Amino acid sequence: MQDFSLMHMWESMGFAVKLNTIFMVILSIWSIYVIVERLITYAKATKQTYQFVLSLRNFLGNHDHDSALAMAKQLSGSPVAKSMDAALTVYSKSMHALQTDGPQELGEFDIVDSVNRALERTKEREQNRLKKGLGGLATIASITPFVGLFGTVLGIINAFKLLEGGGGIEVVGPGIAEALVSTAFGLLVAIPAAMFFNYFSGRVDNMLVDMNDVSSEFVDYVLKEGRQH
Repeated sequence: MQDFSLMHMWESMGFAVKLNTIFMVILSIWSIYVIVERLITYAKATKQTYQFVLSLRNFLGNHDHDSALAMAKQLSGSPVAKSMDAALTVYSKSMHALQTDGPQELGEFDIVDSVNRALERTKEREQNRLKKGLGGLATIASITPFVGLFGTVLGIINAFKLLEGGGGIEVVGPGIAEALVSTAFGLLVAIPAAMFFNYFSGRVDNMLVDMNDVSSEFVDYVLKEGRQH
């Protein structure tokens, strides 16, 4: 009876197939790290965004910009809070300059335009931060089936070499089975990577929508405040 244990399969693999398998193990570890790290990051971002949005509306309703800014700095894991940190900082400095120097000294300075630019800059940075690791996850999902298939091809070549040496099916069969394990392992790594890449991409899109919504609301608030002054 043939031994199909993992240890026996590893020992019977050729050098090239072993290197191929080690490469897939490295990819799988990288994939697991990215998945776990992103799950923690997105869970923290979602929780903090919910906290921040509830507090922000109360602070702005009371014109308490300092408390809103302090809360934004405290909840820095939220992309919404990070964008509002930049916007509130620009708004507070602009209002202080307006009250100190007066509109005549500031000339063509536009507070709304300054806030919009701050929001756009932060949005680009936060989008990159939220997508960190997703490119690697997509690469793993796309290449590991082919890496596994490559290992299978190498294994089958080794099996046919045994057949040329006079071995029968009892010799070649286990070699082919061991070769097919490489393809199975490649799929085992690729499928979760592809699933989580699509899931994470959806989460990022939702967080960007939240950023756009809150940013738009704050610009409306700045416009409203400008009309009242």
